Amino acid sequence: MKSILITGVAGLLGSRIADWLIQNQPDYTILGIDNLSGGYLENIPKEVVFYQMDISKDDLEPIFKTYEVVYVYHLAAYAAEGLSPFIRKFNYTNNLLATANVVNECIKFNVKRLVFTSSMAVYGEGNPPFHESHKPSPIDPYGVAKYACELDIKIAGEQHDLDWCIIRPHNVYGKNQNIWDKYRNVLGIWMYQKLNEQPFTIFGDGLQKRAFSYIDDCLPAFWGAATSTKASKEIINLGGIQETSILGAAEILSEVVGGAEIIFLESRHEVKYAYPTHQKSIDILHYQDKTSLRIGLDKMWQWAQQQPQRSQFKWETYELENGIYQFWK
Repeated sequence: MKSILITGVAGLLGSRIADWLIQNQPDYTILGIDNLSGGYLENIPKEVVFYQMDISKDDLEPIFKTYEVVYVYHLAAYAAEGLSPFIRKFNYTNNLLATANVVNECIKFNVKRLVFTSSMAVYGEGNPPFHESHKPSPIDPYGVAKYACELDIKIAGEQHDLDWCIIRPHNVYGKNQNIWDKYRNVLGIWMYQKLNEQPFTIFGDGLQKRAFSYIDDCLPAFWGAATSTKASKEIINLGGIQETSILGAAEILSEVVGGAEIIFLESRHEVKYAYPTHQKSIDILHYQDKTSLRIGLDKMWQWAQQQPQRSQFKWETYELENGIYQFWK
């Protein structure tokens, strides 16, 4: 039976794409890989054939030999962009080396298309709204790693005829997001803080602008990324079309959760304004931005309140502490 392989299947994107495929593409066996370092076993639909593996070092070949893998969604990553300067080796191993391992197997077993989730981080400061034609200029190791992965995939397409589609999602949120990681997913961090009677924290003045993307709106577009002829060897921004300030998002969530104190911490090294164009995702993937931030947050908050109590993830030691922010010490 033809199969679709998803790396990072226990995370937000992976688990929700798996569920969508099971519901909408029943002719495929869904395979999933995750090391469970940032995702949770209960997120994975029971129909998924699951492998607990570390794709940065484990041998993936037996999976490709056992199943006829037609499409690969390579979603696994540790997307703590602001933390990446302090965990450089982990960042490059987890993102770049892992991707090289996946690319090798896709080439060897003639996968029909590799769909890779990159990041808005590749654009850097730039001139928003970021268009896919803008030259990447990342300002942190996470963005560098994602851009390096993009380049490697393009080379594989040119030299080995690997078909690919690179998706640059932005600030995706919703059910199955990891809200227990203090270094990433700002909306999830705030929900964790509310659940634990803590104030919402904002780095700097909160005037940074982002476009938040509700996961359910993005799911059909991921199928198009794998199957549409128009998506072949294309880079496509995917997600919400309305930018908002971080402070504005905090204020909306505060209303949703019934009130929250907002406090401001020291600013960190980050892009001030990061939001993309979206027309290409509409034209090629038929993306529809249906869900307002307020409605999406309300749905996610209803889910978050039903989740078990978990300790917030904290790094025991960093690779580098020079210049690390007070709030992470």
